[in-house]
Amino acid sequence: MPNGKPPFRADHVGSLLRPVPLREARAAQAPDLRAIEDRCIIEAIAAQRSVGLRAVTDGEYRRAFWHFDFLARLGGVEMYEADQGIQFKGGQTKAYGLKVTGPIRYQGHPFVEDFRFLAAQAGGAVAKQTIPSPSVLHFRGGRRAVDTHTYPEMDGFFADLGAAYNAAVMDFAGAGCRYLQLDETNIAYLCDPEQLAQLRNRGERVEGLLETYARLINAAIAGRPADMVVSMHLCRGNFRSMHIAAGGYDPVAEVLFNGIDVDAYFMEYDDERSGSFAPLRFLPKGKTVVLGLVTSKTGALESKDMLKRRIEEAARHAPLEQLAISPQCGFASTEEGNLLTVEEQWAKLRLCVELAEEVWGGL
Repeated sequence: MPNGKPPFRADHVGSLLRPVPLREARAAQAPDLRAIEDRCIIEAIAAQRSVGLRAVTDGEYRRAFWHFDFLARLGGVEMYEADQGIQFKGGQTKAYGLKVTGPIRYQGHPFVEDFRFLAAQAGGAVAKQTIPSPSVLHFRGGRRAVDTHTYPEMDGFFADLGAAYNAAVMDFAGAGCRYLQLDETNIAYLCDPEQLAQLRNRGERVEGLLETYARLINAAIAGRPADMVVSMHLCRGNFRSMHIAAGGYDPVAEVLFNGIDVDAYFMEYDDERSGSFAPLRFLPKGKTVVLGLVTSKTGALESKDMLKRRIEEAARHAPLEQLAISPQCGFASTEEGNLLTVEEQWAKLRLCVELAEEVWGGL
């Protein structure tokens, strides 16, 4: 960075607001939905490139949820209609859940073919693939969502989950993916006392859970090609501009930066819920933090002066050359999307590009 290797000085998390034609086609269960998705993704790639981004995604246009659509296609994992959705500060998602009913295994995945389409259309840009972190399958339901006959002990669950993910990572690598992102909400949730209390109330052991997740993620990405960049996005919830958790990164920083073998971190830093930049002091050489200073939750455009001051503040704790900028999260973690317009979305991404050119002299 910025020598052609991601993450770039100006980057983005991945999801984009769904175009109206795509929303209408999915709601109507249109028989030509795949063709409509293809057309909308091609247009999204062109728009990303037009604002100056060097990495492009498919906007997660083929998904309803950022996590369910991937996890439910693993062997041994089933999606079901739940009594209630995921609770955010102000509302709930649609009521779905995941449960483990048999041995977890990788059995091929439609996302790999989706990536091939993205890569074929990316032109001179780097095609970026996003998938949920493996920890999501545990954090959402815990022991209660895992069949006890299949996994009488959770060690077997984590071992099989790591192996299944590793097979998926290698499949993406075989398809040419060299920029993979794990969307990791749960390590950020471990910084929130309220979330920890909820885990304890349902009978989970929270002591050592961070280290368990670190080992799980390391198993998932072990042996990847040397030229495959793996980033991790940390988030405290993103649904219809609502959030779930709060709390600075201080409780997890040492393990996060030095115990997990990813190359880069997209870190939510758009408001006071994210805490200070002090945890960046643990960032080792050779890794990058992409500062999520531009909010994807509202359409109001941040001032460049304010963002530059924030970057300067972060650079007191980590070298400027190891920093970059992006929106704090995607614009549509679910198909409903956040509460801003498409024009505001592109203005936010253009702002990141302009700022990167002014602060670092390039992308």
